[in-house]
Amino acid sequence: MNDRRTQRLDRISDALDSFGSLRLADAASLLEVSEMTVRRDVAAHPERFSCYGGHIIGAQGNGSGTGYVLDRERESHSSNKKIACERAVGFLEPGDTVFIDCGTTTPHLARRLADAKDLTVVCYSLNIADVVRRFEQIKLVLLGGVYHRSSASFDSPEALEHFRRIGINKAFLSAGGVHPAHGVSCSNFHEVGFKQEAMRKALATYLVVDSSKFGKVRSAYFADVDAFDAIVTDAVDFETRRLFEDRGIRLVTP
Repeated sequence: MNDRRTQRLDRISDALDSFGSLRLADAASLLEVSEMTVRRDVAAHPERFSCYGGHIIGAQGNGSGTGYVLDRERESHSSNKKIACERAVGFLEPGDTVFIDCGTTTPHLARRLADAKDLTVVCYSLNIADVVRRFEQIKLVLLGGVYHRSSASFDSPEALEHFRRIGINKAFLSAGGVHPAHGVSCSNFHEVGFKQEAMRKALATYLVVDSSKFGKVRSAYFADVDAFDAIVTDAVDFETRRLFEDRGIRLVTP
C-alpha cells in the first residue's frame, strides 16, 4: 500500500472515531481527492470500513469501546424472535413496498425474504440493508444520515423528508417495550420519527416482538398498543392475551 493511501485511510479512521460515520462527499473534501478514490480506498479494506447509502462507517467489531448495544441484544431470545418473524412474513404479498424497522428481531424477518417476488424494502438500518442487499430480486431503499451504533441505524431530517415521499403498503415495526397502559416504546429517540411516519403512511402496520417485551416500558414512546393492525409474537400468557383482546387488539401467535 502506498503512503498516500495509508494516510488517507488513517484520516478516515480518525474521523470515524470522532463522528461515528462520514459522508462520502465529506471524506473526499477532507482528503482532497475524488469520491471515486475514497470508494476505492474503502472497498479495498472491508475489514476496516463499510460504505452504505453514501456514508462510510467502521466495520463491525473494529471500533473501540464496549461494542454495539445491538450486538449485546442480538442473541437475546433469538429463538422467540425467529418464531415471531415466521408468522410476520406471511403477511407479505407480491408487489408490496414494505418498511422494515431496525432492531434485533426484524433481521430475522429480512432473512426470510430470499424467495420473495416483486418486493421493495425501505429501511434505515445497516443490519436490515446488509441482509436485503443480497437478494437481487428485491429493490432496496436505504434511508441515510448520521449513523447510530447503538441500533446500527441512520437518522437525518433529509432522510425523514425523503421517506415521506415514498408509498408504503405494509410496515413491520420493532419495539423494546409493549405495555397495555403505557403503550409501545423503544430505547432510542432518533427512531421515533421513522416509526411514526411508517405507521402514518402504511396501509397496514404490524408490531413484531418476542414475548419478553410485554409488560416493559422503554424511554422513547412512539404508539399506543391499539395503533397496529396486529401484534405478531411467539407466545403470550392467558392474562396478557385477555388484556389485549378485551381492547380489540389482534394478537398473532403460532
